[in-house]
Amino acid sequence: MKQVQMTKEGLGTLKKELDELVNEKRPRLVERLANARSQGDLTENSDYSNAKEELEFLDGRISELEEVLKTATVVSGNHKKDGVAVGTKVTVKVSGQKHVYEMVGEWEADPVDKKISPESPLGHALVGKKVGEKAEVEAPAGKVEYEILAIE
Repeated sequence: MKQVQMTKEGLGTLKKELDELVNEKRPRLVERLANARSQGDLTENSDYSNAKEELEFLDGRISELEEVLKTATVVSGNHKKDGVAVGTKVTVKVSGQKHVYEMVGEWEADPVDKKISPESPLGHALVGKKVGEKAEVEAPAGKVEYEILAIE
């Protein structure tokens, strides 16, 4: 698996989720599965089937998080001079309006919260750009131009 870049906050969030899954949710689900199993005939026991499916899903998420955390690299936002990168906040002007985006790792991305990753079209266009430069992004309505006003 490739190295995953993320902010310190993002790493903390994933560790917290993993801890909650392993130490709280999984034990409750295992107990629920044991209780459902003790009710007898498993072929018609929907609670047993549901609990088993949920446990498989949960175990998959736990494995996924453990793998990401193994390869995670925390990126500090100290590279303003290098331009836009993971860990920086970038202020852009597009269609006369200012917007501030936080560049985060792909596991932290949340476009609604203006957290974008280098893997997104906008993030990809902005990475490495410096204040005063422009970035073009292909959108369904055509090309959109973003002017970089500030990087912090």
